[in-house]
Amino acid sequence: MSAHSRPGFTGATVDRADNIRLARERILELASSMEARLMRLAGIEPELDEQGRLRWSAPTDLPSEEGLIFLGLSGETPLFAPLTKVEPGASRTPSMFQLIGTMAPEDAALWGTAKSLMEWHSRNGFCSNCGGRSDPFRAGWGRKCGTCGAEHFPRVDPVAIMLAEHDGRILVGRQPQFAPRSYSALAGFIEPGESIEEAVARELKEEAGVTVDDVRYVASQPWPFPGSLMIACIATAESDALTIDTTELEHAMWVDRDGVAKALARTDDAPFLPPPPYAIAYTLFTEWYHNG
Repeated sequence: MSAHSRPGFTGATVDRADNIRLARERILELASSMEARLMRLAGIEPELDEQGRLRWSAPTDLPSEEGLIFLGLSGETPLFAPLTKVEPGASRTPSMFQLIGTMAPEDAALWGTAKSLMEWHSRNGFCSNCGGRSDPFRAGWGRKCGTCGAEHFPRVDPVAIMLAEHDGRILVGRQPQFAPRSYSALAGFIEPGESIEEAVARELKEEAGVTVDDVRYVASQPWPFPGSLMIACIATAESDALTIDTTELEHAMWVDRDGVAKALARTDDAPFLPPPPYAIAYTLFTEWYHNG
């Protein structure tokens, strides 16, 4: 993976210290230590300081252990996030994405981890086994039913996101809700009983009528909206004929290397506007452009 195309929401250097998540007394000791720090949030949006870095509170601002997510250890410093409820409609806001675009990669990765966990807790207050109320445990990395004792853990939904390549060009598409002139890579959830390669081939066939082979893995990215794992690939198309599924795409087109260069540079004559640099689709474009 080239340094210039590293996906957003990756690069956190903390030790997640999974081995102590069940040690409640140790978590309480860390949370009450003078070194502990709590991520500052405005609702669920990150608060940034004058240097554009995440704000952290002093230990006196820490809530109870039950309302904390233990993010891990940064050296000797225990890092926590509040277990904040995510209200309907608060998961994605324009101001949130503006902030993400300015954040240091390691900060975005930490905040993204916290957001994914907050979203999961907000959606899973009741046991899927018996319907009883569940409570956080494992320092915010699980929930346990108070009725039947079933344990539940945060889910990660795998998504294939891909570029089809044909004769020196790549396929880009747009959905109706995209901003004007914005295009991205095609994507879709990986279904049960399906490999990554099979999902790439199916999605391209369903959405654009393109048959592909030679699927190559490029990179992956945790995507905290609410909790996906984006798996980026490039595949070789048999032909450039398109049959667009208009329930999925508003438009799709093939773009050559010069067009991709102009899009990444955001020149006035670019054939499309690319996704933001923190999106893994941007990683796909840059990897394809630089490495072919």
